[in-house]
Amino acid sequence: MKDIISWVLRHVPRKYLQLVSHFGVKVLSVFYSGKGVECSVCGSEFRKFLPYGRSGRDNALCPNCLALERHRLMYLHLQRKTNFFKDNLKLLHVAPEYCFIDRFEKMKNLDYITADIESPLAKVKMDIHQIPFEDNTFDVAFCNHVMEHVDDDIKAMSELYRVLKPGGWAIIQSPQDWSRATTFEDPTITDPKEREKHYWQDDHLRLFGRDYGKRLEKGGFKVTEDRFVMNELTPEEVKRFALPANEVIYFCRK
Repeated sequence: MKDIISWVLRHVPRKYLQLVSHFGVKVLSVFYSGKGVECSVCGSEFRKFLPYGRSGRDNALCPNCLALERHRLMYLHLQRKTNFFKDNLKLLHVAPEYCFIDRFEKMKNLDYITADIESPLAKVKMDIHQIPFEDNTFDVAFCNHVMEHVDDDIKAMSELYRVLKPGGWAIIQSPQDWSRATTFEDPTITDPKEREKHYWQDDHLRLFGRDYGKRLEKGGFKVTEDRFVMNELTPEEVKRFALPANEVIYFCRK
């Protein structure tokens, strides 16, 4: 299964996967029935989650809603530490994840806008370097695993900052190499194999290090590096929800 998923992720364009992958995964869900893990997003239980990723991470993808480890962590954080489910909020969701779209659209407290440059799931087509909304428009923004793909990450961060209202907040996650003190990027690396070697994927333009929060601050944000999974969840919860044990939530406030 790992090899099949890895091959599909490497060879099928993401925009097509976003349209059809949930059908195939739903079929596989019958083979994963059980009580070993629980998805914090949809509440479904399985004996384990599907593998996922180009390197085939074990116990990663919920067969029901397609939530990955980072999505399950983010959802718990939203539930336990934010006003997301209680207050009336205008939300900009960049590169919207399948597991969240229907849920957020059904939430009556949200004025929900999805946007992306190519995703068929997004309602607004936009370049994050030039977000087509006025200053101080949104209460909340989500933008996960985007900044490693864009030409100018600081510009993209500053655009998210611009469209947030004063006091608004964003969650902006990206892959990080914790062994690196600083972000690595080299525009001369254009060969896909070399990009995968240095940046972990051939469509990445940089690999963030421990300075990721500082880069978000360059975009204007006041950043809290919330070690929610490490400091506030029990080992039993981390195991039950199959969470990324070392992931930091980057909570960015204007």
